[in-house]
Amino acid sequence: MTHDAAPLGPTSAREYSTNLLVPIHAGMTTPWALAERVNRNPTGTLIARKASLGRRWRDMSAQSFRAQVREVAAGLVARGLKPGDSVGIMAHTSFEWTLLDFAIWEAGCVVVPIYETSSPEQAQWILSDADVRLVVVEDEAMETMVLALKKTASELADLEVLNLAREAITELIAGGKGVDHTELDLRTSHLTSSDLATIVYTSGTTGRPKGAELTHGNLVHLPVNTVAHVPEVLDQDEVRTLLFLPLAHVLGRFIEVAIVCSPRGVMGHAPNIRNLVSDLETFRPTFVIAVPRVFEKIYNAADARATGAKQKIFRIAAKTAIAYSRALDTPAGPSRALRAQHKLFDRLVFAKLRTIIGGRATHVISGGGPLGERLGHFYRGAGVTVLEGYGLTETAAPATVTLPASMRIGTVGGPLPGTQVRLADDGEILIRGIGLFASYHNNPQATEEAFVPGVADAPGERGWLRTGDIGSFDEHGFLRITGRKKEIIVTAGGKNVAPAVLEDRLRGHPLVSQVLVVGDNRPCIGALVTLDAEMLPLWLTSHGLEDMDPVEATKDPRVRAALERAVARANEAVSRAESIRTFTILPGDFTVANGLLTPTMKVRRAQATARYAEEIERLYAKAPTTPKAG
Repeated sequence: MTHDAAPLGPTSAREYSTNLLVPIHAGMTTPWALAERVNRNPTGTLIARKASLGRRWRDMSAQSFRAQVREVAAGLVARGLKPGDSVGIMAHTSFEWTLLDFAIWEAGCVVVPIYETSSPEQAQWILSDADVRLVVVEDEAMETMVLALKKTASELADLEVLNLAREAITELIAGGKGVDHTELDLRTSHLTSSDLATIVYTSGTTGRPKGAELTHGNLVHLPVNTVAHVPEVLDQDEVRTLLFLPLAHVLGRFIEVAIVCSPRGVMGHAPNIRNLVSDLETFRPTFVIAVPRVFEKIYNAADARATGAKQKIFRIAAKTAIAYSRALDTPAGPSRALRAQHKLFDRLVFAKLRTIIGGRATHVISGGGPLGERLGHFYRGAGVTVLEGYGLTETAAPATVTLPASMRIGTVGGPLPGTQVRLADDGEILIRGIGLFASYHNNPQATEEAFVPGVADAPGERGWLRTGDIGSFDEHGFLRITGRKKEIIVTAGGKNVAPAVLEDRLRGHPLVSQVLVVGDNRPCIGALVTLDAEMLPLWLTSHGLEDMDPVEATKDPRVRAALERAVARANEAVSRAESIRTFTILPGDFTVANGLLTPTMKVRRAQATARYAEEIERLYAKAPTTPKAG
């Protein structure tokens, strides 16, 4: 089956694909993509950099950016780095990261991203496994950590360390002054789309992170086709996005390259999310990309900040936005009365909400986890179309995406061009296509296990990737994610439960930070809930309650009652046998620092379950109760 502008095929179809929109060839590499952008529009802005003082953004042309890329690449050559050598980057999202990305590729080397939140053990594993020759870190704390690793890990003894805070970029440029740029031309001319471009380590929700090898073709073929596939977002007269997702994550890297591949795209960087609202206001992006938790927090903050009559107005407005969006999907569309009500709230509420994301964004892209239908309809009803995508590190970020012209909220859309999606007999999602990774670095066994055996169409092909996710196609051929195969909970009564539906719904409450649904071999489904420390004061104020810290709040019957109502609402999405019958509020939160969240804000289920084993036992020691809606 193929997709054109909208999905085709019968309801019973188990496989869908989308044809390429832009032909691909072996010469498509990341240096090629940047050179092409310069050829098309040399003086047009590619990068906007925030001034060190004030709120202004300074434009950098594609031509100027590429010139600096080549200067830094020459510095890497001067340090003796050979084509194929691995270079690490450990930093927050920043202009310097993007500059280093393209400079490393221009030098024919391989980029190895490392999260700035990585522990010494994680950093050591990545640096060692990828055989990193030089690593660029952001600050003194990261430098100190890596230098300590050099002393204790013999395999890192020869590792070079450069520090951005100690003018690493200036040092590289100065060192490369004597390098003939024909050397760079020679290196890039020898690159092909099948050559290794980056090793991106999985977030490691289970076990040690695996290094997914992504080629230049993976990084370029897919973005080039995505620009043509979603022109409403990426091929307009003005295309601007502010990168604040970690560039260590494959989704951030995909957007970075997609902007370069777009005709007029401009990217900015926000290293510090504490200033994100201000940065969005001054940068004024045309689209925003974030994980679902960001969109949940924007909604919850707007709700919690409105008190008394204003809160009632906001909630009526939210219901209107959701109803309006749902009506857009019906043949008749919104009624005259609904349109009038929507117009009123657009003036009173929705326009103010849109200013939070810069005031000019027409689309937001949600990835990294399921957004949920409620939020999807809310944002579309508020005047911002949410495009939800789905993919893995192993697919070079997105494999599917919803399209503005054929929205199906609650799904993750159809395959991107050059991508095929299939459902196995047990519902597992299988993927192949132009974004599919080459292999796991130094791990042939894991590579073999990742693919369905015996289904490749040609010698040398990997065939279908096992995603580990469970899904289904709707009647239009759009993919719906229903859970993780390894996360399926089997109760003592033999009921199979996908926790994601309940967890996503419950996380939508302003009080809730994280949720872990449990119940394997138990009489019923339970949940561990953590409170959102940022939202708690706002929620207390809006409900006329005295101030209290999160630990006090876990014991407060009024907080408990609010969460009981939230659990009851979440239970409406599932059958009684799948519903949460008992829950407890934990005194602390799941964080990256305590090892219970990945850098992309996914719960490390095994670690959280082990850490709170006693709490889970106590949960089932008392008689389960069914929270009642109210």
